[in-house]
Amino acid sequence: MPPDRLPNSRIAQPGARFGGKLDIPPHLPDGRPFAGYLFDCDGTLADTMPLHYRAWRRLLAEHGMSFSEAFFYELGGKPTELIFELLRRDHGLVLSDVAGAIQRKEEYFVELIHEVRPIEAVVSVARQWHGIVPLAVVSGGLRRYVELTLEAIGIRQLFDAVVCVEDYVRAKPFPDPFLEGARRLNVPPGECLVFEDSVLGVEAAAAAGMQCVFVPRSDV
Repeated sequence: MPPDRLPNSRIAQPGARFGGKLDIPPHLPDGRPFAGYLFDCDGTLADTMPLHYRAWRRLLAEHGMSFSEAFFYELGGKPTELIFELLRRDHGLVLSDVAGAIQRKEEYFVELIHEVRPIEAVVSVARQWHGIVPLAVVSGGLRRYVELTLEAIGIRQLFDAVVCVEDYVRAKPFPDPFLEGARRLNVPPGECLVFEDSVLGVEAAAAAGMQCVFVPRSDV
């Protein structure tokens, strides 16, 4: 289901990722302000997706497998381990040491992390509300690499909690990641506003009963 047809979602205008204005609902439907803000990391706060793609291509090339950019973006929001499972099950990837491959892929990303840039249209929202309402990062990534990314763009201090793939059982599009984020902020799920760049993430926010601002890719 495309993001513009998901319940409780609002679509940012094209180009919002780099300096445009996001279409952010000003308050809850009943007029009360949002009590907490939840942000995805990769592709939402940080412009890391091209770097992750390069890391994936490098890793899969070692196994004689190509990886199209279009397919990569279709997998947005899916944890690395589940992507490997999909590639092995449905696309013929032969791989005996999944844990080792995950670590190599992430280390290839770390080699590029000096290139990461903040997505200012979203980061500015976090800066605006920091210290006013609680904020959390809710990611499908591994904690070490999410923390490194936030540190690389200088915004780790803005967030009261960081929820990563180690912190829940069911990944996006299930609501579990965002529900855990709300729990850690001590905010009712229905009073949270989510910022997401993937369809899986928008679906997860809707499943959690949260409104969501969809952050589109800047090149589409």
